[in-house]
Amino acid sequence: MKRGGVLQTLLFIVIGVAAAYFASKYDLFGSHAVHSKQMPPRSSEEEQIIDVYKSTNEAVVFITTISVKFDLFSGVQPEEGTGSGVVIDPEKGIILTNFHVIENANHVEVALANGGVYSAKLLGIDPETDIAVLKLVDPPNDLVSIPFGDSNSIEVGQKVLAIGNPFGLNRTLTTGTISSLNRAIKRPDGAVMKGLVQTDASINVGNSGGPLLDKSGKLIGINSAILSRSGDSAGIGFAVPINQISRILPELIATGKVLRPDIGWILVDTDQGAMVHQIVPGGPADLAGVQPILRRVEGVFISGFLRDLDHADLIYAINGQRVTTKDQIADFIAKYGSRDKLHFELRQGGGNGDSRVVEITPIMR
Repeated sequence: MKRGGVLQTLLFIVIGVAAAYFASKYDLFGSHAVHSKQMPPRSSEEEQIIDVYKSTNEAVVFITTISVKFDLFSGVQPEEGTGSGVVIDPEKGIILTNFHVIENANHVEVALANGGVYSAKLLGIDPETDIAVLKLVDPPNDLVSIPFGDSNSIEVGQKVLAIGNPFGLNRTLTTGTISSLNRAIKRPDGAVMKGLVQTDASINVGNSGGPLLDKSGKLIGINSAILSRSGDSAGIGFAVPINQISRILPELIATGKVLRPDIGWILVDTDQGAMVHQIVPGGPADLAGVQPILRRVEGVFISGFLRDLDHADLIYAINGQRVTTKDQIADFIAKYGSRDKLHFELRQGGGNGDSRVVEITPIMR
């Protein structure tokens, strides 16, 4: 063999060995592609969140409402609103959402995870808890639902998940913790919502009516409101606890509303306690002889209201239990007023006034 041929052969051998080395080291012939598809290791918490989302997200629906608004110059104008909801009964097609999502709606449509869009009718509303119940007119057979958890057992610091349709982005997942319990917030109409779950899971416009879940995938609340100056998430969201909803749900589905015990009065907090500000004529408080601060006066030449603090009644105790605010009184009546007569200890003109006990039977409305 000539010298040039030997050198050429040696050069090919060196190149071949180098190619084999680099191919082995850098996986140039295809096995690298296999390794690149391998997922990075996930924590057990990540796996749990992924599993919860997979098992629950298809129960979250996209709600679109059409309402009619009259404008003096433009005439009748349709307005569209959106929100979220969660399927709680797949056989009957029953969906939970917020009252404010469907308020004043003339038509409601529900988009499901399978892409289908269905008309829905309103079964019931409870503005006090901001809850509404919808029913699909012709529900499909493949609906899935989310099982109820126990909101009485949740604790601050517990991990939670929220799923909804913020800004129209279907079935978006956010995670966070329970920031506080038993929160009270004032709605735009002035009414106060009590007993809410506060969370820092991101909640935005469109999340309303969607589920708040624990890490096992159980429904522990319905996301209802955010506290934000801009209208976007500021890390402070509120959900109606599911146990609060469960108590009223059967009545809401059966009758379309929730009846609550009513005394027929308006109370006002003072530095001595809660006093009766006004009473409803012919109501339970009026029939029991309760005296308000504002008393109606009817005369030949004048009619109106007379302000009389000296004879007005302060609510000192109910069934022997001391009460000091109108919220305490409202909570007591809500808890016990539908069961039996209540005994109110009244003190005329304030805490040091003459005391008497009156028996009042609340009416349900």
